[in-house]
Amino acid sequence: MAHSHVTYHMKKRLKLIPTLIVLLLFIWGCNNSSKQIENISISPEAGTIYKAGDQVAVKVHYSPGIKSDSIVYLVDSVKVGSQKDSTALSLKTDTMPVGPRVITAKVYQGGKSQEISTNIVLFAAKPPVQYTYKIIKVYPHDTSSYTEGLEYHDGYLYESTGNPGHSTLRKVDLETGKAIQVVKLDNKYFGEGITMIDNKIIQLTYREKKGFVYDKNTFKLLNTFSYYTGIEGWGMCNDGKKLFTDDSTNRIWFLDKNDYHETGFIDVYDNKAKIDSVNELEYIDTRDTILVIDPKTGAVLQRVDMKNLWPLADRPANYDNTQNVLNGIAWDEKGQRLFVTGKKWPHLYQVKFVKK
Repeated sequence: MAHSHVTYHMKKRLKLIPTLIVLLLFIWGCNNSSKQIENISISPEAGTIYKAGDQVAVKVHYSPGIKSDSIVYLVDSVKVGSQKDSTALSLKTDTMPVGPRVITAKVYQGGKSQEISTNIVLFAAKPPVQYTYKIIKVYPHDTSSYTEGLEYHDGYLYESTGNPGHSTLRKVDLETGKAIQVVKLDNKYFGEGITMIDNKIIQLTYREKKGFVYDKNTFKLLNTFSYYTGIEGWGMCNDGKKLFTDDSTNRIWFLDKNDYHETGFIDVYDNKAKIDSVNELEYIDTRDTILVIDPKTGAVLQRVDMKNLWPLADRPANYDNTQNVLNGIAWDEKGQRLFVTGKKWPHLYQVKFVKK
């Protein structure tokens, strides 16, 4: 019996030995695996400026002798490429939106990953083409209209006017300048940009974070919505699929045309800087300048100098030129006509852009 008892324990010990050996080997292997990457950095330096179309060499730097399994690169959280080691990745920028772009590298090693990020700023590839204007025809405009939004559809102008207590949505006869249909906003609202889509008129307000949806034909209020994109409500337009709005900065927001939630944005840059205070929008600002902007990238393609459209010498004495500025642009798609006016201006102008 004693012999049998000893034999049992010896067998039990023998069964434990392989397990201990495997465990010891595992611990030994872990202690001798690749060293964790330390002192990791990435180039280019944050804030480096490039022109759209430039090749950007993105490179992860870490201590010599350290090996990674792979490095995956992302721009604004979208994968753009990968490398097996720290060899630089050549990043193409020709189709990227202009403005700040966040570059992230995910460095994989031993089943784990480390992230490091930098950012670049993309300017437009070329300076905007310079244009001026030619007046084709002058129409009357209601001088009580503090114009904030302007649209043209089916032979009529649709205008949004501002200032609390005087904010309206109106349908205007082009030839006479007289309103033939008017809806007045509550006194607490400051009317801003408008756009027309799917037989509806959408109107923004300045700082109240409220939008209004009207039936195009009857002006019946169909719906209201709250929006929190951007600082303020300014201009508005659409491309038939989504809405574009701006907010006093250089950012143009995309909104869903059905429920008006934010779906994206572009930042507006020319070849030298960002362009703040982008204002009245028409899909084809206020500083007596009209900007033609690429809706995909935000790059300024053309700049139209509108100075002296309504000459200062022709304006009444003590006229408030600071407030009553150029601010209304509408495109007649069928007739290929462009209309512009200003806040409380007596004229609405049909103009044609002419290259300088």
